[in-house]
Amino acid sequence: MGLFDNIAGEAMGKLTGQGSGQSGLLDGVMDLLGNNQAGGIGGLVQSFKDKGLGDIVSSWVGTDSNLPISPEQIQQALGAEKIQQLAGKAGVSPEAASANLADLLPNIIDKLTPSGQLPSGDLLNQGLGLLKSKLLG
Repeated sequence: MGLFDNIAGEAMGKLTGQGSGQSGLLDGVMDLLGNNQAGGIGGLVQSFKDKGLGDIVSSWVGTDSNLPISPEQIQQALGAEKIQQLAGKAGVSPEAASANLADLLPNIIDKLTPSGQLPSGDLLNQGLGLLKSKLLG
């Protein structure tokens, strides 16, 4: 599965040299994307749209270039409580978590939606499981 190898390589490249706690942040991202109770990747995308960041998140899902997002916009979309949870799990400050998520989320969501469509069900769960195993050993 070359797609997940590419995602894993990019994500690890972004985290290299940023401390061992980053695997906790990446683990949190995988949980966010696969959490069916919270709507999974579709719920995450909708959360960004609801917070006025629809153009940005749509660029990650679509087939054109990804628009950048700031750490402040990440916090706006996810909320301070979720950022705090992810930061705590990773052992980093909320500011560092937001900054890393601003780098990670566009790339991960882009790679999980190569045809411009949100994956769902078993395909998403299989992909996230494979990606998680590659990233977190």
